[in-house]
Amino acid sequence: MIKKVAVIGAGIMGNQIAMQVAIHGYEVVCYDLSEKMVEKAAEFSKGWFEKRIAKGKMTAEDADAIQKRLIFTHDIKIAGTDADLVIEAVSDVVAIKKAALSQMDQITPEHCIYASNSSYIVSSRFCDAVKDPSKVLNVHFFNPALVMKTVEVVKGPHTAKETFDAAFAFVKSIDKTPCTIEKEIYGFVVNRIFSALTREACYLVDMGIASPEDIDTAVKGALGHAMGPLETLDMTGIDLEYSVYMEKFRNSGDKADLPAACLATHYGKGEYGRKSGKGFYDYTK
Repeated sequence: MIKKVAVIGAGIMGNQIAMQVAIHGYEVVCYDLSEKMVEKAAEFSKGWFEKRIAKGKMTAEDADAIQKRLIFTHDIKIAGTDADLVIEAVSDVVAIKKAALSQMDQITPEHCIYASNSSYIVSSRFCDAVKDPSKVLNVHFFNPALVMKTVEVVKGPHTAKETFDAAFAFVKSIDKTPCTIEKEIYGFVVNRIFSALTREACYLVDMGIASPEDIDTAVKGALGHAMGPLETLDMTGIDLEYSVYMEKFRNSGDKADLPAACLATHYGKGEYGRKSGKGFYDYTK
């Protein structure tokens, strides 16, 4: 039975996943190597609960009880000790994931399950970082994790049925909608479809066919999407998209896997989207 959950990575995704889990009654420790990231995550969490109380969407008593179940720390021992489930939410780079999981595996109990929130990379690429790969799988949340209901739960060739079943049940228990992915594939389902759309949108920008605004307007108006592909990249992070393509290129050596020119340009300028104040759109105005 899952009682305590450790989340590795206190960025936007890790922080919100940790909050969602705590809201639904679990003891949660959100861990990051960086003290600064831990402090930012704790500040965001505190502010989010204060806004919920102010809007009458949560009582102060309930918010206080949830926050008592949620710990932010840069001490890996506090996170890993007695953890029944570890949710990895670090950068989508295999070497970083392996290091994070290996370090945590030295502390967690033998029964602990490891769920990777990777956006693209299948868990068979890094499951050997822990002693028992049968306890590793992909459990992919979407940004913002406090809002988006869908979670992809992926059956890896190494993943035990018991591991998958436990992860699937856990996702349901935190008021999310789990979608079974029967086989591993790079990008799973949603991001494969999304990447096809964003790749084409970036190509249109690079070729000067249309502006980001007009591309997004066309997609929203004609295809019925709530957000355009370039608006979505600004929300999820251009730095993340760039890193995903670079990791794929490092693995394949195929220049077709390199990031689009517009992504590389924004990344080089530190324009990551909403988080930095500028991306395809300017959020400072």
